[in-house]
Amino acid sequence: MYLLIFLSRRLLQGAAVLLIVTFAIFTLLRVVPGDPARLIVGGMAPDEVVEQKAEELGLNDPIPVQFIKYLGEIAQGDLGNSFVRARSGSMGGAVAFDDPSRGDRAEVLDLIIERVPLTLQLAGLAVLFSLIISFPLGVAAGLNPGAWQDKLAFFAGSIFVSVPNFWLGIVLALLFSVHLGILPSIGYKGFEYTILPAFVLAIEMSPFIIRTLSVSIAQIMQEEFISVAPLRGLMRSRIVGAHAIRNASIPLLNLFGIQLGSLLGGVLVIEFIFDYPGLGRLTINAVLQRDFPLIQGIAIFISAMFVFINIAVDLAASFIDPRLEY
Repeated sequence: MYLLIFLSRRLLQGAAVLLIVTFAIFTLLRVVPGDPARLIVGGMAPDEVVEQKAEELGLNDPIPVQFIKYLGEIAQGDLGNSFVRARSGSMGGAVAFDDPSRGDRAEVLDLIIERVPLTLQLAGLAVLFSLIISFPLGVAAGLNPGAWQDKLAFFAGSIFVSVPNFWLGIVLALLFSVHLGILPSIGYKGFEYTILPAFVLAIEMSPFIIRTLSVSIAQIMQEEFISVAPLRGLMRSRIVGAHAIRNASIPLLNLFGIQLGSLLGGVLVIEFIFDYPGLGRLTINAVLQRDFPLIQGIAIFISAMFVFINIAVDLAASFIDPRLEY
């Protein structure tokens, strides 16, 4: 019963968040300077042609009317059609076409689904790399506060958080791709193209994981149930693994909920640097081309993923520690 109440409450909260995000993005895109109809038909097109295109796309209707129509389409699982991408050119940039009918324009949902696997692959590998880097440093620092392990973790975290991701991406591409020729860095033709951008994202995530782990484990090791564990005959390795790390995983899960949601929408710079064909590069192209439906669809999708990830994190944390209430 509690689980059903929890899910119902969180789903309602998530629906409210999605509605607010949708309205904010929808409104902002229509008040910023620039005419998407003119961008579609070309800057030298006559005003009559621009007006005709705007009428065909429904851009002349009042914003509230456009928004209500858009919500109706979303309710039917339709995120709309791209303004500038034809069905045959979904993986590239803008594709010019003369027939303005909706049937010739690529569906936003198809464009997103096309890119999501690559972005999820990038995000998953980045999380794996960040754990490999952060877990030993964070655990060692938490178990030895004030010792050299703690200082090493603090130093590493300070270095990682200070390095700009765009600079690191360029340096790694020059080193491993241009000079050493070990790893590819531009585009995507296989899994190996994910390694360098994932490592850059992992470096960006690592300081927060190191800090969360070290602080949580240091606090847990001071708890009474930890201090009496040796009296019960428990080995130190079991105390650390079964009790300290398990309890420290709850704040780490909450951090992952934030980081994973941010990764899905925050890889814009990295995907642009490495020309990685994920959601990030698709978003940049859509913004440059003022492709309203595509920008809106990506924003809604990322927001929905963020909501569901956080619900899953809360559920996982409640299974680890049943005392938690949300």
